Amino acid sequence: MNELDFTGKTVLVVGGSSGIGNGIAQGFRRRGAEVHVWGTRPTAADYDGIEGSDLSGLAYACVDVGDPAAIEGHVPAFDRLDVLVLSQGTVLYKQGEFERSGWDKVMAVNLDSVMNCSNKFRPLLRAARGSMIVISSVSGYTANRGNPAYAASKAGAVALTRTLGEAFAPEGIRVNGIAPGLVDTKLTKVTTENPKRREMALAAIPAGRMGTPDDMASAALFLASPLAAYVIGQTLIVDGGLILS
Repeated sequence: MNELDFTGKTVLVVGGSSGIGNGIAQGFRRRGAEVHVWGTRPTAADYDGIEGSDLSGLAYACVDVGDPAAIEGHVPAFDRLDVLVLSQGTVLYKQGEFERSGWDKVMAVNLDSVMNCSNKFRPLLRAARGSMIVISSVSGYTANRGNPAYAASKAGAVALTRTLGEAFAPEGIRVNGIAPGLVDTKLTKVTTENPKRREMALAAIPAGRMGTPDDMASAALFLASPLAAYVIGQTLIVDGGLILS
């Protein structure tokens, strides 16, 4: 038996149109799952040529998760759901998160929508005795001087993972999370495209390299598989050792 074979399973990756979410979506697709992704652009074709975005073999829907009504009103193209991955996220730089509008925007996408999506798909996950995976960040465990909303929302996501893990377990739903370290995506370009910042960041990672979406996909596959049948409410830090010191 191959515990990482997801043939016959249905997976939804919210935020699966690019970056970490896209890597996770393609990881499940390569292992046989029918994979659906949500993104912010009108159609899948609007991601053509975008770095870190490969929608081949994936079913796409445009849903603005920052709007609770959009989540609630969306009619999914599936009636079974085995794995829900919540990989949506945004960040504002240049002190934007210290302003009320910036704070509200980041919290709506990074934290509020996690709860809203979990509520929407709880019945389907219950029916399938499925798994939910919340993608947070190592920023949820450390200070993040320029991004108070990002740090607070990711810390909240870690706490929510624990709480929903406890609340949903009696229904047969396993809730866990992944806290990525530095991964080269559109959200981290402020670091990865700045030579000095990039050098300093790499020097702080014991593994000596940045993480990749495939690294996160491997962790997600484990958490969604029978190999993690007794893992509930945990957030797996996947950061190459970044926060060890």
